[in-house]
Amino acid sequence: MEIEEKEYVMGLEKGLAIIEAFGQRKGPMTLTQAAEITGHTKASVRRCLLTLCKLGYAAQVGRQFQLAPRTLRLGHAYVSSDPLTKIAQPILEMTSERTKESASVAVLDSQDAVFVARSTHRRSLSSGLGVGARLPAYCSATGRVLLSALPKTDVEFLLNRMSRPAFTPRTLTNIRDILREIQVVHTQGYAISDEELEIGLRSIAVPIRNAAGEMIAALSLSVSTSRMTRASIVEKLLPELETARRNFATLL
Repeated sequence: MEIEEKEYVMGLEKGLAIIEAFGQRKGPMTLTQAAEITGHTKASVRRCLLTLCKLGYAAQVGRQFQLAPRTLRLGHAYVSSDPLTKIAQPILEMTSERTKESASVAVLDSQDAVFVARSTHRRSLSSGLGVGARLPAYCSATGRVLLSALPKTDVEFLLNRMSRPAFTPRTLTNIRDILREIQVVHTQGYAISDEELEIGLRSIAVPIRNAAGEMIAALSLSVSTSRMTRASIVEKLLPELETARRNFATLL
């Protein structure tokens, strides 16, 4: 979205950048660390951090700062106001119960697929993932489905900006290979990530579309490689995803 410079609030940008920096750091930060991560001056970062503390969104412990529970209100505001998440949860729970696997709905946020709803089965390998968890779009099944909705030039632009590390020996990192997998989504209607994010884990995803036919999210199931082969997840889990997708279609 483009806006006029006079309408842009730089102070708000800095404050949000600092909140996001805690997620990158995955723990408390010093003033210096926050400035390094955000690229802002220590003076401006200090003012933002002290303001966040004053408002109850952060707390200072010695020389370090940490987020306070009040920041959960921001995530809850999204979840409680987004119609998709309200629709998704009961469908995911039903799908997870039927398949005995973990089911998720994700949307694209910059370079990542972000879970906005999830139902985790107790035997899942990836039980640590919950709402708000982010997966790199280039090597996740949900991410590739979401990228398939973009023009090829936009996908190439995003891929060139991504660092694309190899999480396992099976991770595709070459742009040409990734583009080929995204093209497969167009022809077969689903994406598979086969031990690319985590050894022992396979995922399959399909698009969720609104009444206008526009892709708004991706729906996925994840399974241990010890329980299902690549062929069997297509045979057994893809029909379950199609059933769930039809349930979404009646409600969107």
